[in-house]
Amino acid sequence: MTTGTRTSSPRVNLTSAAAIFLLSLCMAPSLGAQASTDSSRHKTVHHKKSARKKPAPKRRPDADSASIAREDSILDARWPVKGPAPLPGAILPGKRIVAYYGNPLSKRMGVLGEYEPDDMLRRLDAEVVAWNKADPTTPVQPALHLIAVVAQAGPGRDGKYRLRMDSVLIEKVAGWAAKRNALVFLDVQVGLSTLRDELPRLEPFLGRPQFHLGIDPEFSMKNGVRPGKKIGTFDAADINYATSWLADLVTRRKLPPKLLVVHRFTQHGVTNASRITLDPRVQIVIDMDGFGAPHLKRSTFRKWIKAEPVQFVGWKQFYKKRNDSPPTTIAEILRLHPRPLYIQYQ
Repeated sequence: MTTGTRTSSPRVNLTSAAAIFLLSLCMAPSLGAQASTDSSRHKTVHHKKSARKKPAPKRRPDADSASIAREDSILDARWPVKGPAPLPGAILPGKRIVAYYGNPLSKRMGVLGEYEPDDMLRRLDAEVVAWNKADPTTPVQPALHLIAVVAQAGPGRDGKYRLRMDSVLIEKVAGWAAKRNALVFLDVQVGLSTLRDELPRLEPFLGRPQFHLGIDPEFSMKNGVRPGKKIGTFDAADINYATSWLADLVTRRKLPPKLLVVHRFTQHGVTNASRITLDPRVQIVIDMDGFGAPHLKRSTFRKWIKAEPVQFVGWKQFYKKRNDSPPTTIAEILRLHPRPLYIQYQ
């Protein structure tokens, strides 16, 4: 297995980076679109007018509660997943991770960059308190989830449509995390690059016990289309590579098990999920990454997370009303089965 020795990426100019950083949030569709199509982030449907008939009222995805209850009872039997027992030092399932997501160079990519560090950490503290109060049986482990490789609208010098963050920025976020004994996730949006090219350069960080990995299929453009034109995909083979790479790192560095968070909100975001291989050295979380009203998010969770079990599950919350309106409450999230053990706030 190939590993890298480079300890940092080229320095990033703050002003130019902030100007081109906005892909992750700007390209997100409504959850209704997410649940029905992978083909485009901006799909418009035109309906012909009829003078004779009024259109039938739209049914909410969970309007037929009896049908959903039957479906849930079938899907419930698939959980919990039969997998390797947790090794010493494993975080899941003993704790629930509550993470703040984003990038300090952009206020529009998530809460991690929207506020000054001390204010951001106080807000994270409040979420930790709320989750501990709601479910005292599962203590919260705080985390900061940094987008360390960011998909871009432009090709860049090497034509890969991604921007690698400077090691100085990663160390800065790690310093903030240390103030709360928080984990640090490094999220990778490969663009036209690959995990094989991106993960080795992150080894100096992922080789530390508190660092973990996130990968975003949405910006994995296997057909050569630039990020934002279509929703990307990872196959089980990609996820298995990330798992194998992390597992090897755990063995070589004598580390506790690593966490691998995989974002998902569409059918084709992860292909061949049943072929994902579990390894006790790496705990895999499939994170429900969509936004919208609670019933839409539950529908996406049911279709693409619950129906295709891997190991553990996560749930994303958006603070902006344009994304989650109304927001799904903690009580509603805790009623999900399986219960999410990774909660990401954007």
